[in-house]
Amino acid sequence: MTNHCNGIKLLLLGITDTPSAQAPMFLIFLIIYLLTVLGNLIIVTVICVNHELHNPMYFFIGNLAILDIFYSSVTQPQLLSILITGPSLIAFHNCIAQLYVFMSLACTEFVSLTAMAYDRYVAICKPLHYSVLMNRRVYLQLAIICWVAGFLDPLAHTVVISRLPICKSPILNHFYCDLSLLLSLSCVDKILIEIMTYIVGSVVAVPAFLLTLVSYVFIISTVLNINSPSGRRKAFSTCTSHLTVVTLFYGTVLAMHMRPSSDYLLKHDKPLSVLYTAVIPMMNPLIYSFRNNNNIPKMCKQIKKKKKEVC
Repeated sequence: MTNHCNGIKLLLLGITDTPSAQAPMFLIFLIIYLLTVLGNLIIVTVICVNHELHNPMYFFIGNLAILDIFYSSVTQPQLLSILITGPSLIAFHNCIAQLYVFMSLACTEFVSLTAMAYDRYVAICKPLHYSVLMNRRVYLQLAIICWVAGFLDPLAHTVVISRLPICKSPILNHFYCDLSLLLSLSCVDKILIEIMTYIVGSVVAVPAFLLTLVSYVFIISTVLNINSPSGRRKAFSTCTSHLTVVTLFYGTVLAMHMRPSSDYLLKHDKPLSVLYTAVIPMMNPLIYSFRNNNNIPKMCKQIKKKKKEVC
């Protein structure tokens, strides 16, 4: 079979087919998206303005905030558009591009969360060597590796999917170009593609998960050996925000993609998709701000001070 997908347009049906629900859902998701962008921009601004936060931990938090802005922007504007105008047509090559960028950002977030876990491991388990093991050159290299690995990992997988012939109705009952739905449009045997999906997912997800898990095993072991209760609380408090984000992100993404297509239930897929494409990027700034809520007043004071100096 030959592939004639270049001229095909796919129809995205959106998140609901109830007209009366579209306006309220548009307002809800608009607020979520604006809060996501604004919250993550505030995190980045606070870290840039406050020189006390120019350290590896906050560098990775800022990197994650930028990543979350891109991550939510891949799907949320399209969802908002569908809620206003109804089902939307998207060219096949644009759909493949969206799929690639979405998977790449997800892979980048996996590796970034692992780099943050390593940073916390060095800070708690090897505090005397922290300035050497996590100097500026090291954490910049780690960030570059996260982005490069994230965008290289799904490349071959995306090329294979783009070459699959489409022989079914080009309708996607979703608000973005979902991997499993794109595979369902092809009439060829997809067992090899599904195996490749698990392999590609495992190349990043499994090592990232294991390294994060091992880091926290050592962290918890070290924290439990601290004699002072206040010392234990202080040491573990530096990890609670990251551990919460890791649990939310890994739980939803693995539930979505690391399962056979026979278990692919659309009614369960859309809520999970909303959770990890919209809700989690919005929650990340809130989770990190709970521990660092004194930094926003500091930033405001520094901005006011600079304005007075200019005047």
